[in-house]
Amino acid sequence: MTAAAELGCALPWRVEALDFSALDAARVRDDETLFFLLASASFIETGADVYTRNLLDYYRDDAETAAWLTGQWEQEELQHGRALRAYVERAWPDFDWAAAFARFFEQYGATCTSAQFEPTPALELAARCVVETGTATFYRMLMDYAREPVLRQLLDHIRGDEVRHFKYFYRSFRRHQQSARHGRLRVAGVLWHRLREAMNEDGYIAFRHAYAQRHPERANDDMDAYARFKQRINAIARAHYPYTMGAEMLLTPLALPPMLRRQGVRAVGGMFRLAGFN
Repeated sequence: MTAAAELGCALPWRVEALDFSALDAARVRDDETLFFLLASASFIETGADVYTRNLLDYYRDDAETAAWLTGQWEQEELQHGRALRAYVERAWPDFDWAAAFARFFEQYGATCTSAQFEPTPALELAARCVVETGTATFYRMLMDYAREPVLRQLLDHIRGDEVRHFKYFYRSFRRHQQSARHGRLRVAGVLWHRLREAMNEDGYIAFRHAYAQRHPERANDDMDAYARFKQRINAIARAHYPYTMGAEMLLTPLALPPMLRRQGVRAVGGMFRLAGFN
């Protein structure tokens, strides 16, 4: 019995229902950028239980959020990790996923501490909206880029989960904000801080361990390789990233008036295009 079943979690889809036997590996085998994107994502998603424990400790006085984190969010995130791992191992069978993940987790686990959280529950929920914006748009971009049918189906499932996660964190933010009443400038500062944080550390840690496992003879070149990797992601993003969707989601916690929201979406969407994944 899976952990999700033990908790009675009604997952909207099941990794067991994906037909990996239909995977057309020839369509992805030579796409190293896609390999590193999927391997890195699988590492981070598989490590979700560590982050959940920290969030549970932070929201121990919020029974509703705590129940959702353990009963839904964690189970769905861990399923993302299992599904992405299964895909990577079938599409690139020579990659030792378990060995690379073990080294990744040793470093990643040390960075996942409650010290990273915002000073109030409301502000941390706003920050979580940023994280879910990043994951929802990332998987949307990959789904648009990918041409292998099994991968597209998998990415669509994950994208849908991440959008729902965003909606939950946003509703919880509004609930806490009723009493916290943080000003827009305070919330905007948190959104910007978490946006910059989300675009850097975790992605690099995941990449460096996937790279070292795939190219052990060039493991010391990981910084330069990561810079080249980000350039390739930017090329993909220019054609496939949902800039408007990302800007709309990012600005949602600010509850801007309609005219300011439209102007903000255009401005932030343009900023995303210029900044890229840097």
